[in-house]
Amino acid sequence: METKQVNRILVVAGICLMMSSWFCCIEAAAAAAAADENEETKFKKILCAKATDCKNKTISELFTVDQFESLFSHRNAPLAHAQGFWDYHSFITAAAHYEPKGFGTTGGDIVQKRELAAFFAHIATETSCESLMAQAASTAPSDSPTKWGLCYKEELSPDSTYCESSLVYPCAPGVSYHGRGALPVYWNYNYGQLGQALKVDLLHHAEYLSENATLAFAAAIWRWMTPMKVKQPSAHQVMVGKWVPTKNDTEALRLPGFGMTINILKADAECGTDSDDKQMNTRIAHYLDFLDHMDVGRENAGDNVDCSEQKVLNPSSSAST
Repeated sequence: METKQVNRILVVAGICLMMSSWFCCIEAAAAAAAADENEETKFKKILCAKATDCKNKTISELFTVDQFESLFSHRNAPLAHAQGFWDYHSFITAAAHYEPKGFGTTGGDIVQKRELAAFFAHIATETSCESLMAQAASTAPSDSPTKWGLCYKEELSPDSTYCESSLVYPCAPGVSYHGRGALPVYWNYNYGQLGQALKVDLLHHAEYLSENATLAFAAAIWRWMTPMKVKQPSAHQVMVGKWVPTKNDTEALRLPGFGMTINILKADAECGTDSDDKQMNTRIAHYLDFLDHMDVGRENAGDNVDCSEQKVLNPSSSAST
């Protein structure tokens, strides 16, 4: 490397140190060594004028439409119940509202992709077509069972309208509050709370969640970003390292990792009982496979991937939304 080039790198590094943005500027300073770029382009890439110039990438920069197609490659299969409903553009549009709050934009490439893989693992598990997977296995046994996410957009044969007396969110006449969306929403009070957060009248028009893919993705992201109760973490906070377990959490083996997101979203439906729980292990399989597809690798899955030994955070069906 020429002396002039070395000096330039050192100067930039010094500037970055003074601006308290050394970490994000190391990579930028190293870019000065690229011989195939002109001087002006190099300077723009290596100079962090202020710390805020070094930002995490947006979701669309990290997660492409090709990766979306790879993760959910069978969602438009001829027998898929939500054929033609879910798409990359709807996800990106919904996610854009939550990126300023940190969804998919926190912690650098690995952490960002790991959060997205965890989020997608949950929605894929919730919306997978198991019957179609079984049929496909007979004709294409090598096909991955994690490819069938986003096959559903709502519960097809609900055995209840999921209406419960509520002064705040009373049931609207003739409306069924059965499961709809990417992270299925149940019960009138959950539709009411969600609608209030999204500024959409879901209490009277629950069907909107199965008619608009952007809204359905937004509902799932809101659930991912929002703690169930005060002093509890959201799944987002867990996956980006912003949750510090209390002494009680530690004693209950509730520790940071993908397993804790299962505890938050599913509680005793899947956690705290059996390491062989089929649904819990299905979520984990999706998570690990998605990390591979997103060029992170399952070796970067993090600790505490399962929740079998965790004490349940919110016992009973209260964890379901």
